[in-house]
Amino acid sequence: MMLKAQKVEFVEKLKKEMKNYKTIGIMPIDSVPDKLTQRAKNMLRPDTKVIVARKSLIIRALDSDPKLKKLEEHIGPNFALILSNRSPDELNEIVSSNKMKLGAKPNQVSPEDIFIESGETTIAPGQAVTDLKTAGIDVQIVKGKVIISKSKVLVPKGSKITIAVSKALKMLDIAPFEAGTRIQALMSDGILYHGLALMVNAEYLRNEIARSFAQACSIASSAGIITEYNIKESIAKAYVSAMGLGIEAKVYEPEVAEKLLAQAVLQALSINALPKEQAEEKAKEADKPEEKKTDAEQK
Repeated sequence: MMLKAQKVEFVEKLKKEMKNYKTIGIMPIDSVPDKLTQRAKNMLRPDTKVIVARKSLIIRALDSDPKLKKLEEHIGPNFALILSNRSPDELNEIVSSNKMKLGAKPNQVSPEDIFIESGETTIAPGQAVTDLKTAGIDVQIVKGKVIISKSKVLVPKGSKITIAVSKALKMLDIAPFEAGTRIQALMSDGILYHGLALMVNAEYLRNEIARSFAQACSIASSAGIITEYNIKESIAKAYVSAMGLGIEAKVYEPEVAEKLLAQAVLQALSINALPKEQAEEKAKEADKPEEKKTDAEQK
């Protein structure tokens, strides 16, 4: 525990240090393994410092600068203060790339469907087979090896993980959860950047523009609006519709006539394949003119 004099010394030292960096950020470390926090420190060296200290002491240091004071509303129970000379985008990219897979614990809620694939495992036969079956996994022992005989969704998204399933996933070396570091907020050159705003990078914008463009083209085509981007598709669609209408109405245009002749050939071949009596009957039916129905019959 720090003495009062040590606390005062820490705050004064931090005030001076912050003046040497252009970017000051808040990185939450709630539910973040110590290993990840340490890795973030290593990834950001040598021009960036990650400071973990008591919340009250860091707030006192931030209070010394009206601009940095704005960061206080983004501070949670457990966090690290980042001092850096990197740009907000660069700093956020490095911090957000620091991730690791975590195993499942009982009563945790699955973030996605947890899928078990069929195939050979490295598990030795024995009690492990019973544990896997208890978790609802179909297993067999073939030539001394434990085989998962059927692929299945073991835990649907949003479902709680049981003790048996947690144990089975650990045996199968499946880690369905992910932990990572992130930036909650940054102050750089007097501008406050929220973590959500920092997510809007070049890749995000490219994906959003492509998605929006595809949606706009789909809406335009559905509404019959012709643009330079959907004209080929619209012409092809109109051609197919016209061809279908022409065949149905037996319009003897060159391209339609070709399709009608092909249909006639197929019909002729099917009639030839029938017994003689049925073939003659079919031929007579084909020669009969279509009778117009009366209004009563149509109704």
